[in-house]
Amino acid sequence: MDITVDPGSAVPPYEQVRLRIAALAADGTLPAGAKLPPVRTLAADLGLAANTVARAYRELEQAGLVETRGRLGTVITARAAGTSARAQQAAAAYAENVKAWGVPPETALALVRAALGL
Repeated sequence: MDITVDPGSAVPPYEQVRLRIAALAADGTLPAGAKLPPVRTLAADLGLAANTVARAYRELEQAGLVETRGRLGTVITARAAGTSARAQQAAAAYAENVKAWGVPPETALALVRAALGL
């Protein structure tokens, strides 16, 4: 992930992390469902305390931009990525149906691409 923290900035480090993750989600770099690194991993990568990154994640979660799924990690929400909840639900329903019908994932994706004209 392309996040840097400027220690000389007047903006606190947790806020720099929060703003950068929000921006990466908004521009599509981090799409809905993208998993964020564990707090300790990102903190080590950025040279920050784990509590600093944890605060950024908490604030993103309070804003509805990420969702923490326990041991499954923290992921970008559809709201953060600008994807409608209805589109997310339709995609999940499609995925469930093609699995139930025994359609291989590659074929399911090819069907979607064809339907979108890609």
